[in-house]
Amino acid sequence: MENQTIVSYFLLLEFSKDRHLQLLHFFLFSILYLGTAATNLFIISAVVVDHRLHTPMYFFLVNLAVQDMGIVSVIVPKSMINSLMDARHISYFGCVAQVLIFVCFEASDLSLLTVMAYDRYVAICHPLHYEMVMNWKACTKIVILVWVASFLYAMLHTCGTFSTPFCSNVVNQFFCEIPQLLKLSCSGFSLIEAGVIFVSISATFGCFIFIFVSYTLIFKAVLKIPSVKGRQKTFSTCLPHLIVFSIFLVPACLAYLRPSSNTATYLDFALTALYSLFPPFFNPIIYSIKNKKIKSVLSKLCRV
Repeated sequence: MENQTIVSYFLLLEFSKDRHLQLLHFFLFSILYLGTAATNLFIISAVVVDHRLHTPMYFFLVNLAVQDMGIVSVIVPKSMINSLMDARHISYFGCVAQVLIFVCFEASDLSLLTVMAYDRYVAICHPLHYEMVMNWKACTKIVILVWVASFLYAMLHTCGTFSTPFCSNVVNQFFCEIPQLLKLSCSGFSLIEAGVIFVSISATFGCFIFIFVSYTLIFKAVLKIPSVKGRQKTFSTCLPHLIVFSIFLVPACLAYLRPSSNTATYLDFALTALYSLFPPFFNPIIYSIKNKKIKSVLSKLCRV
């Protein structure tokens, strides 16, 4: 292509030219997508139908489930359709929409996980003030703020990514991922995108520090509990959140901060899948595997 050209569409990563492998990819992504939708819908249904789960912790969990379903719904169906139809195309505006919505859901995921750490901190370290601090009015305002801030952040990221001309339209990933799109830019980072990336790194680091400090204080409080059973019960409410945060943040940092390459690699695909596809699938499983209330409600729903 010419050094600077008007891009009307992008070509996404082609998993294989073999028709059987394309259909295998479609089949595997279908299972992953349906499994993610089912597990998250189970969590949402369990919280909605049981009044015992109408608490701030489960309110945040429902929002997390909605965000996780949104993440996979934005990127997986298009990849499935391309494999089924033996195609690679995504329109320019389709790519813009994919970046905007995906970044919005990812940012809201990270923000909500940070809020959930604070919720656990208040519940364990200041139990007498919990209902006053984490009341329904405050929780609703927090969730609205998370969604609005994430959307504005996604708007800035999208504008920064698409504000420069592209010298190629071949995206070495199965969806329009920002690091892969930035490699196609003719003039490198725009000032907008450079600023947004700086804000992203600062915000992610800030969230990490906030969660680290919150859990340091939580663990100190838990160790003071005289009962072993009480300590185990308290730890069991914190462990799922830490696991979910880790499987989301670590692969995402590796995917975005590792040195860029101009050719598609299995490592690029693996890291992207780890932070974009696997957390939405495993989050509801991790949160429900040791939660007796959720397991009880889910077992009732399955019998209906």
